[in-house]
Amino acid sequence: MCAEEVLTRSYSYNVTEGTKLGIDGFLSNNRGVLLAFDQGLEHGPTDFNERNYDPAFIMKLAEEGGFNGVIFQKGLAEKYYNGKVPLILKVNGKTSLPKGEPIARQICSVKRAAEVGAKAVGYTIYLGSAHEHLMLEEFGRIQEEAHAHDMAAIAWIYPRGQSIQNDIAPEIVAYAARTGLEVGADAVKIKYTGDVETFKWAVKCAGKTKVFMSGGPKARSEVEFLRQVRGVLDAGAVGLAVGRNVWQSSDPLKIAHYLKRLVLEDRSVEDAMKN
Repeated sequence: MCAEEVLTRSYSYNVTEGTKLGIDGFLSNNRGVLLAFDQGLEHGPTDFNERNYDPAFIMKLAEEGGFNGVIFQKGLAEKYYNGKVPLILKVNGKTSLPKGEPIARQICSVKRAAEVGAKAVGYTIYLGSAHEHLMLEEFGRIQEEAHAHDMAAIAWIYPRGQSIQNDIAPEIVAYAARTGLEVGADAVKIKYTGDVETFKWAVKCAGKTKVFMSGGPKARSEVEFLRQVRGVLDAGAVGLAVGRNVWQSSDPLKIAHYLKRLVLEDRSVEDAMKN
């Protein structure tokens, strides 16, 4: 066995082999498209219509759209998850009703996440909030518990609060990415800076932590959204976690197929949109 193989295996062991396999379970050829549906708690039902409010519709979309993973809060996973797409269970959250410095605390145990079939847990940290220390401390414990259960730990790192003037400023996004690496996240979900070159620096700062783009609000057009995705891929990210830009579409499966071609098959935007 060569020295490089020994180093690779040692690194995998230090992270835990199960956790490495866990994050790889959400990737195809080191790329992944995750379908997010945790917005009901975070935003309320304002994002929904008569079709996409239903978690059963989202579960079916995750299957038929060929997504690498689906993201639910505990209640949705307990009642609607069918085991056909790898599950990431969000273990913290908040509503949009309180004002002031943002904080999202743990609302589901890692043990319960494992019981409902999750292969990874997700946790939001509001970097820059006056309460960031509480979330950083909580994520540190959750990451260790997740790895003990052979589950990956994914950090949503969103800079917010009075100290943050521009949450997509290159230096802020790079700080978010680096924080994911420093706190032991297997993957980090961050916003796009809007520029390939500056986002490359954020990806570099994340080191061996996988970088997913946060899909965000519905874009003005499909082409605009797909160009953003192409940009993060060109910068070295492994993919994206997307919700509203898929299930708010009039044709969610069409967008899902575009994303599969773009992300998993590494096509251009124009080629991905061909019928």
